[in-house]
Amino acid sequence: MDTAILRSAHMLVVDLDGSLIRSDMLFESFWSAFSARWTAPLQVIGALARGRAALKARLAELASVDAATLPYNEGVVDYIRNWREGGGQVALVTASNVTYAKDIAAHLGLFDEVHGSDAVHNLKGANKAKFLEKRFGVGNYDYIGDAEADLPVWANARKAIVVDGPRALVRQITTQGGEVAEITDPTPALRPAIKAMRPHQWLKNLLVFLPLLMAHEFTSVNVIRSVMAFIAFSLVASSVYVLNDLLDLASDRAHPRKRNRPFASGALPLSAGTWMVPALLFMGAMFAVPLGADFLFVMAGYYVVTTAYSLYLKRQLIIDVCTLAVLYAIRIIAGGAATGIPLSVWLLAFSVFFFFSLAAVKRQAELVDGAASGKTKAHGRGYHVDDTPLVAAMAAASGYVSVMVLALYVNSETVRELYAAPTLLWGVCLVLLYWVSRTVMLAHRGQMHDDPVVYAVKDRVSQICALIILGIAAAATML
Repeated sequence: MDTAILRSAHMLVVDLDGSLIRSDMLFESFWSAFSARWTAPLQVIGALARGRAALKARLAELASVDAATLPYNEGVVDYIRNWREGGGQVALVTASNVTYAKDIAAHLGLFDEVHGSDAVHNLKGANKAKFLEKRFGVGNYDYIGDAEADLPVWANARKAIVVDGPRALVRQITTQGGEVAEITDPTPALRPAIKAMRPHQWLKNLLVFLPLLMAHEFTSVNVIRSVMAFIAFSLVASSVYVLNDLLDLASDRAHPRKRNRPFASGALPLSAGTWMVPALLFMGAMFAVPLGADFLFVMAGYYVVTTAYSLYLKRQLIIDVCTLAVLYAIRIIAGGAATGIPLSVWLLAFSVFFFFSLAAVKRQAELVDGAASGKTKAHGRGYHVDDTPLVAAMAAASGYVSVMVLALYVNSETVRELYAAPTLLWGVCLVLLYWVSRTVMLAHRGQMHDDPVVYAVKDRVSQICALIILGIAAAATML
C-alpha cells in the first residue's frame, strides 16, 4: 500500500460495507462462492486460520460478485456526487478486499483513490485509522462510515458522517469532538426478516393435512399432530427459503421482481440471514421431535433435497422440475408419518403429476418474463427462452394426467366407502381441468406470478374454484 501523505486537498473518505452499499462484501463473497461450489466453505477454513485478510483474499478468488447489481445506498452516492460537484476529491477505503473495491469504483466512476485489504493487511478499525493518518493527515478528511469499528477513524477525521447509525453510536462519536452529520434511511429489520421467511409460502405446508382429510380420520390427536407437523415444516421451509435467497443473490438481482427480496435489495443484512438459517432449522426440529422418528426422517429428507436443490439441482434441466414436484409430495408423506395414516397410491400418483405441472408452470412463467425482458436464457437455470413451448406442453400434459388419475380414483372402491354420493366428485375433475388449463394459459400470456401457488391464493377465479371443490367434496360426503 502507498502510505505517502497527501495534504494538498481536503478528502472525503468513504467506507464500503454498510455505508456505500447496503451489504457486506465478506458475506457477499462467501455466499457467492458457496453458490458456485458447495465445497467453498471447506476451502476457506484454511484461509481463516491465517486471519481475516487472508480469508477475504481467498473468497475474492473463489467468488464472482457483479458490482453493477449490488444494493447501493443512494443517500451516500448522492452525498459523494455533491462533494465532487463542489470540487472535492473522494477516496474509497474499505476493509473489504481491494479487488472488490476496484470493481465497485470502476462501476460508479466517483472515486479518485481506491484502497482495500489485501492478503496480509486487514484495513479495518485502528489499521484503517493509521493508514488514513499517514495518507492524508489527522483532520484532513471527512469520513463516511456506519459501525463501531470506525470510531478510531472518526477520531482523526475533521467531520464524521454516520450512515444509519444507532443513537448510541452517534453519542459515542459526539463525545470524541468534531463535527457530526448523519445520512439516514432507516429500514425496520422485523418486516424484512418476516418477508425473508416467506410466510405466504407456508400455504404449501397445508398439504400435511391431506392424509387426514382424505382418510376422514378427524380425531383430536390426528389434528394436533398435523398442526405440529405444519408448524415444523413451515419453520424448516423458512430456513430453506433464507438459505436459497442467500445462495441465489446474483440471479435474484437480475430478476425484475425477485431483486426486491430482502437480501437482494439490501433491506436485510446478509449477516442476519446467515444466523436465521440454523435458528429456524433448530426451531422446526423442536416441533418435529415429539412426532416421532418417521416424521423426523421425512423432514430431514426434505431438508437434504431442498438444500441440494438450492446448491445444484435448480440449475439442471428437467431435474429441477422433478425435484420441486417431489418436494410437494414429501409434505403429504410427512402428514402421513405424523399421524400414522397410511397413504393412498391414488393420492401419491395425483400429487406427483399435479405438482410437476405446477413446477413446470413456474419455469414457464420465468421464461416468459425473460423473453419480455429480452433475455435468451433464464438466469441461474438450465433453460433457454426457446424452450418455453415445450415447458408449457409439459405443464399442461402433466396437469391433465393428474385430472385423469383423480377421475380413476373417483371410480374406485375406496371412494364409494368414504363418500355418500361419490358421483358428485366428477365435478371436482371438471373444475380442476378448467383451472389447470387457465393457469397454463395465463403463464403463456405473461400474467402468472413466478410461483403459481402464491398466484392462486391471490387470484379471484382460483379462489372461486377452490370453494366450488370444497363444496362438492362436502356435498359428496353428507348427501
